[in-house]
Amino acid sequence: MHNNMIKNIKLAIDTGGRGTYELTDQIQQHIRDARLETGICHVFVHHTSASLMLCENADPSVRRDLEAFMQRMAPDGDPGYEHDDEGPDDMPAHIRSVLTQPGIALPVVAGRADLGTWQGVYLWEHRTRPHRRHVTLSLQGETGS
Repeated sequence: MHNNMIKNIKLAIDTGGRGTYELTDQIQQHIRDARLETGICHVFVHHTSASLMLCENADPSVRRDLEAFMQRMAPDGDPGYEHDDEGPDDMPAHIRSVLTQPGIALPVVAGRADLGTWQGVYLWEHRTRPHRRHVTLSLQGETGS
């Protein structure tokens, strides 16, 4: 017997400052705990200076190269930025989050997020100092018996 379900799960992620923080295992565990067999897991970050990304998870140099690219695209302390209320990384963090994404939809198949072999889900902290970031997982679909 299968049942339809909709469930929201709130996560608090403590970051150590700018960088990427893998969420894949937490997401997979919440899908298992909810007994979701088939459906969608939508992941959403509630901030304008952090984002989410689906990225290579085997070689950390990929994420380092992405960070170096973003440093070139939105450098800290650029004198052309008007908004700097919270410091030289304030506006660059907003630019980074606009250029990336606040949400990711993941298919759930056979009780797990159906990711590719080398894919992982990451919170990308764009501020240089530590923050507590809030993420919502929205699970929707059929549960197992």
